[in-house]
Amino acid sequence: MTIVHILREDITRLPVDAIVNAANNSLLGGGGVDGAIHRAAGPGLLAECRTLDGCATGDAKITAGYDLPAKYVIHTVGPVWQGGQADEAALLHSCYVRSMELAHHNKVHSIAYPAISCGVYGYPVEQAAEIAVNTVLDQAGKYPEITDIYFVCFNDAVYSAYQQALNARNG
Repeated sequence: MTIVHILREDITRLPVDAIVNAANNSLLGGGGVDGAIHRAAGPGLLAECRTLDGCATGDAKITAGYDLPAKYVIHTVGPVWQGGQADEAALLHSCYVRSMELAHHNKVHSIAYPAISCGVYGYPVEQAAEIAVNTVLDQAGKYPEITDIYFVCFNDAVYSAYQQALNARNG
């Protein structure tokens, strides 16, 4: 059975098997959660990311966690919000599908997600939370070994949006 946790925490401190990084296409670090993960993981993460040849929007790649408590970092590139007419929902959905696939292939039991695309990429939080919760829970049905899913929120508004999405999902 999958347990969903919604937290206001620092994702870089969670003792989970994998954390998901809301990365940019280069995978070489940036602002927000991406920069925080790179800083907390140490220089080994950047060195490994340099070998990956970037990542397409909607895709995901996995690295070691280095100095993080997490064994792995799953880097995924969310879409930049362009008003909803540029396949943003499908690309965001794909981020969660691909990250769950990588988690499964690497025998991950616990995974923590940030609010992908909700920072500087400008995705409307309520829509993003609904896609995140529904996609991850649909995927969890395929991968019963992933028993703990964490949605890690950077402020109260994001926390509330994820809580509402989870409540709507559970009826």
